[in-house]
Amino acid sequence: MEIGQLYRSVRGRFREAGLETPDLDARLLVSAALDLPVSALLLQERDPAAPEAVAQAERHAHKRLAGMPVGRILGEREFYGRRFLLNEATLEPRPDTETLVDAVLDRCGAQEAPVICDIGTGSGAIAVTLLAERPLSRMVGVDLSEEALSCALRNAELHEVADRFVPVCADYTSALKPAADCPLGRGFDWVVSNPPYIRTSVLAGLSREVIQHDPILALDGGEDGLAAYARIVADAAQLLASGGRIALEIGYDQAGDLKKLLRHHDFVAIEIIRDLSGNNRVALARKR
Repeated sequence: MEIGQLYRSVRGRFREAGLETPDLDARLLVSAALDLPVSALLLQERDPAAPEAVAQAERHAHKRLAGMPVGRILGEREFYGRRFLLNEATLEPRPDTETLVDAVLDRCGAQEAPVICDIGTGSGAIAVTLLAERPLSRMVGVDLSEEALSCALRNAELHEVADRFVPVCADYTSALKPAADCPLGRGFDWVVSNPPYIRTSVLAGLSREVIQHDPILALDGGEDGLAAYARIVADAAQLLASGGRIALEIGYDQAGDLKKLLRHHDFVAIEIIRDLSGNNRVALARKR
């Protein structure tokens, strides 16, 4: 079988199954099976595909048609132009979360060496990206899962920022000292997080790609979807230096609740940032 025939065969089945992005999924899975760049599917479409590569592509296709996301099949996902490894304890980083990274980078301004805390770091996609984009920054990545932290550390090593990344296994920020007791002499410049924010009652209605393959711990935001925010905002008020900022990914309908919560903890300069689809996606605020 030629490479082009293999790709078109997989693509056709994905289209017939009604997958959301059949062409892209087919390109990624077939090129991975062939161990070729995506561009080679066209440039080398008349070359023969090795039988073992064809068999691997068929295994990938079978898993995708069974509902497994491409990132889970390949064990990695692109985020902010970088490759991130995944494991069972981590969420797949979504493009919408790049809005949070952009918001933080845009507001760092001349602050070249911010000290940041990423709560619920998971794969480390946010933390590692910020470290890579701000080469003098330092990061504490907190997660309750040791398996997730292991993945985050591997990604930090992959992108050569591990010397500035400190993984901490803890329930939220229970292992961190408040700003007044911080050995740095001040608190964090930023607290960032993409916490679980889906209402418990909504979980059962999520797509099988999400509910069967993403860790529930990283999805379930409690009865009102605000449980994690209440803890993170309260903790951030203690951890941030004066004038420090908080940046949180939020659900499309949670802006009003987050504004109230941030005001309650004496945060000011509150902003709600929309993603490329026009949905509310990030809440930003500054500590007095």
